[in-house]
Amino acid sequence: MRPVAFELGVYSFGEITPDPVTGAVPTARQRLRDYLEQAAVADQAGLDVFAIGEHHRGDFAVSATSVVLAAMAERTERIRLSSAVTVLSSEDPVRVFQQYATLDLLSGGRAEIIAGRGSYIESFPLFGYDLADYDALFAEKLDLLLALRDRNPVTWSGRFRPALHDADVAPRPLQEKLPIWVAVGGTPASVVRAGRLGLPLALAIIGGPLARFTPFAQLYRQAAEEAGHDPATLPLGINSPGFVAPTSQSARDLSYPYFDRGMLENFHERGHGFHTPRDAYDAQSSRAGALVVGSPQEIIDKIMYQHELFGHQRLLIQLAFGGVPQKDTLRAIELLGTEVAPVVRRELGG
Repeated sequence: MRPVAFELGVYSFGEITPDPVTGAVPTARQRLRDYLEQAAVADQAGLDVFAIGEHHRGDFAVSATSVVLAAMAERTERIRLSSAVTVLSSEDPVRVFQQYATLDLLSGGRAEIIAGRGSYIESFPLFGYDLADYDALFAEKLDLLLALRDRNPVTWSGRFRPALHDADVAPRPLQEKLPIWVAVGGTPASVVRAGRLGLPLALAIIGGPLARFTPFAQLYRQAAEEAGHDPATLPLGINSPGFVAPTSQSARDLSYPYFDRGMLENFHERGHGFHTPRDAYDAQSSRAGALVVGSPQEIIDKIMYQHELFGHQRLLIQLAFGGVPQKDTLRAIELLGTEVAPVVRRELGG
């Protein structure tokens, strides 16, 4: 399932953040309408993937990701529609499979799942799960999700869910195999699990030097090879925050206040936020840093440098984190699709 071309896309978490310039707070309805418009523009601009996250708290607009993606399916024609991520540990894999199989049918075969353990924990008490089972829940539910994808009817049993006996799980997706990626935020055991299962890996890099994360790519491919999988057939993706504008200065000047506010607001239910000094933001936006911020040419250079380090096949950018105004976000999407993507595809294949 190696992509025929390098894939470039965007993702959003659905955060509802006070505007650091105007003080205005968008409504959940407005944020959802913004995302539908962004997906349509990304599709028209020629980007490959649009992904939406899942959260279960009042400062995020998206908890029913598959519903939002289904609405996007009706406004787009070609772009792939993905979760980012499905918090599988607190979900029912049967319902996840049914929802994304339905999305696949509605979209004409454009659905995929990026499954993860989740860095936010509010869904565990909400749905009656014990955080002590954090990793065991994910491992078991991923096993069931893969079983549902690979065969029907299915017989399966585990600790956390009633067993299935010759169960007919419908509908079936349009794609022969619904793509399932594993999202990892820097836990070696999770990287190894993805490699052993032969699943595509989405590696989140949100801070620090890029080179620091190369051992994860090496570990992933080593685990895959030791499990009998051909690493060359397994896509590796990078997910990072970023922004693009016509010039380097305008990209940083415009996006920084929103990024800083987003980091301060994003963790308030954990009792703290993270202030990002401007010089640190600029340093992280450099060629060697984690953030994908700059002019179209800078973004191209950053992707080429990433590829030297990771040999990856996909980059998803958390575009406009913190609520960058919609007109600027739409312009950034257009620049990615029309100025960055064609060059990257030409250089990296497809």
